[in-house]
Parts: sequence; structure tokens; C-alpha cells
Amino acid sequence: MSRPATFTPPPGTRAHRLRTARGDFAALTGEPAGGPVLGTALLLPGFTGSKEDFIELHAPLSAAGYRTVAVDGRGQYETEGPQDDERPYQQRELALDVLAQVAALQAAGGTNRVHLLGHSLGGLVARSAVIEDPAPFASLTLMSSGPAAVAQPQQERAKLLQDALAALDMAQVWEAIQGLDAPEDAADLRGDGEDLRRRWMRNSPAQLIATAGQLRTEPDRVDELAALGLAVHVLSGERDDTWPVPLLDDMATRLGAERTVVAGAEHSPNTDRPGATAAALAAFWDRHPAA
Repeated sequence: MSRPATFTPPPGTRAHRLRTARGDFAALTGEPAGGPVLGTALLLPGFTGSKEDFIELHAPLSAAGYRTVAVDGRGQYETEGPQDDERPYQQRELALDVLAQVAALQAAGGTNRVHLLGHSLGGLVARSAVIEDPAPFASLTLMSSGPAAVAQPQQERAKLLQDALAALDMAQVWEAIQGLDAPEDAADLRGDGEDLRRRWMRNSPAQLIATAGQLRTEPDRVDELAALGLAVHVLSGERDDTWPVPLLDDMATRLGAERTVVAGAEHSPNTDRPGATAAALAAFWDRHPAA
């Protein structure tokens, strides 16, 4: 999970509902202030995260000419979802949600193919969506998202969280984890920020249980993705405990992908070093136009 510096959208970014054939999704959209729109990017947050994790990317990417649409997935923060049924949160269901979001963006006009970005768990969902149907995508960026299941210590933390959510309510789990490392990132859920607590409380427990299971058991689908021939960008910080950086380097080689390591960043370069991250994203998208 990223820890955004603010939950307040910057000027030029609007909060709205993205209406799709599979339901409505809470979204933050940044529009270029002037000049041509070079492309549209759909941004998927990670485990326990939300659309606000990308809040510092909108302005620099808008300045570079890109429309950015960050969404809460089904059962994440401000997008509703079942509270006690894990079936709607299976990975293929989440991937179909992404394809519906892309179709809605295309139907609204102003975009052809879409640049897709997934952070951490969002990268696994993004990969699944592209494998399901690569046609609507101009490129895929896997941000701090690896080839298969997370590292063993993170698998153990994810299992602890699953067990806690099965036995306790969301408020009790929040209190319990204040002194513990979070399942994806050592600093994830600690702290007393009211915005972070409010976001946590609005997540669906069933969504968290199901997606924690995906982090623990994800198979290696790198060869499936490589076979598509899509432009892929593997971007990470220079340190990552969720998927170690050498593992991400190897995945990029297997994919024939472009590789960016953001200096001074860890698992969430989108919040650790947003300026450098946005510059790398815009440069990659410039090399792979959506038209």
C-alpha cells in the first residue's frame, strides 16, 4: 500500500464515478490543461490502497500531455462491493472490471488504446486483464509488481491478515495492526492518520481476504504476457521487500521490457518519488503512442 501525502485532489483533477457495464467505480481524473491529449492512462492501486495513491502523479503527467484516470477497484475504498462474498474478487473478475473501465473510457471519446498501469497487486490484476484481451491496450506498466507470489515473509503477513479479518471486524483489525508490519510494505498501515483509517474502514473484508490470497498464491504468468508482444515497462524503486529488485530485473529481461529503477524509492515510487516516476512514465508512453 502507498501512503499518499494527501487525499485532496490537486487542481485540474476531478473526483467522479466511472460508469461501466460492470458497475460504477470511484475515480480521480486529471486532464491536460492545454495542447493535445497524447493518450489516456488507467491507474490501478495495490493491496489496501486506493486511487489516492497516484494523487501526486496527475499534475506532472497532465503537464506532459496525458489524461490520467486512477480508480478504486471493486470493494476498495469508495467503490462498493460485497462485504462477505469473496467470489466477485477473484482475479479474473477484477480483470473483467478493468476491461469494462477501459471500454467506458473509449466510449466516452477522446481515447483509442489505453496505457495501463498497475501498482503491486494492481499489477497482477492489470497483467490478467491484458492477457484476457490485449487489444485495447497501448502499453502495460508493472510498478513494483512481480512475476508470481510475493516474497515468503510477505506471504506470511498476508496470511496473518486473512486470519485476522476472518475473526475480527475491521476496526479491531486496524487496532491490532498498528504495532505490526503490514502485509505488503513494512510501513503500510502503521500510523494514526485519519485518512488512512477511514480508507481502511471502507474496504470490503471479503475483498481484502481474496486479494491477500492472490498475493500469496499468484502463479508465474510472465511467458503468457511476453507472448502478446505488448510494450511493457517494469518500474520499481531501488529497494523492495515485496518483490526483490533482482527478481524484477529478471522479469523485465524475460519480458523484453523497458526497465526503470527510481532512485531513492522503495515499494511505492508513486509516493516516494512522484516527480521522477511521472517523468519515467511519460517518457515510456511517448515511445509507445496510443494512436
